[in-house]
Amino acid sequence: MLIPLHLRDLLLEPAAHPRGQAHLSAASGMVQAGPWLYVVADDEHHLGRFAASGEFATPVHLHRLVPGDLPDDKDKRKKRKPDFEALALLPAMAGQPHGALLAVGSGSKPNRQQALVLPLDAEGGLHGAARVVDLAGMYQPLAADFPMLNIEGAFVAGERFCLLQRGNKGDARNACVEFPLHAMLGWLAGHQSAPPEASRILHLELGDVDGIPLGFTDGAALPGGGWIFSAVAEDTRDSYTDGRCGGSAIGWVSADGKLQRVQAVSGAPKIEGIALAGNGQLLMVTDSDDPAVASQLLAVALA
Repeated sequence: MLIPLHLRDLLLEPAAHPRGQAHLSAASGMVQAGPWLYVVADDEHHLGRFAASGEFATPVHLHRLVPGDLPDDKDKRKKRKPDFEALALLPAMAGQPHGALLAVGSGSKPNRQQALVLPLDAEGGLHGAARVVDLAGMYQPLAADFPMLNIEGAFVAGERFCLLQRGNKGDARNACVEFPLHAMLGWLAGHQSAPPEASRILHLELGDVDGIPLGFTDGAALPGGGWIFSAVAEDTRDSYTDGRCGGSAIGWVSADGKLQRVQAVSGAPKIEGIALAGNGQLLMVTDSDDPAVASQLLAVALA
């Protein structure tokens, strides 16, 4: 079993938050770019940024992704939110010589089929305006295979761009949907009108916790072509409704797509985003599905 180390709560300056909140409460995808960790929150219109090392005392900086503010009411907010669940780090491409961040909507509802390309500078900071990408054309064939479409992770692994489809009690299938990276980058840059087609859909059986299936929440590439993922056992039968988290785990997949192992995380934190650190640690962010509870940055040592 993996024992997580608590590094920090994702605290904010209340004046910087639309509702005066003193913390980020719905952290989801996470990546590191240069000295920064970026966190996308599925219940916000903002991206969070903070230093990847140090004492973590500085408040998280918020960067607005889309205009307007979400309703204060939890149910109305859930219906309106763009549901950015995944965050990927893209390599250099046309118009973005230093790469970009890609914030990805889950696709679980029609208003959640949008992505944002956020250019980076040479130091890993945000630079320039975001480009909005309509994902409906790419998600349509995926929804034919997965009626409860719920994209929770996105990452680049070698020459592949990968999306992680999360299973639930209603449809426990978890899958890694792979696209040719060059085709994906060309489309995201606006040089191709049609979205790329998936080159492979890899189905993986992750197991369960007390009868609740584990479902993907994020992924990250490993050296050598393999990848690592986070998963949680959330007690829900669909891709929209939240449920109790019965357990969480980290898993490893080989370069040829074989599930190597899955290890439980002690305490069952609801891990929603992961990023590999250079010191042999895996960084993780949590989402308790409660606006009153701050998301946490955790770490585990990888053997």
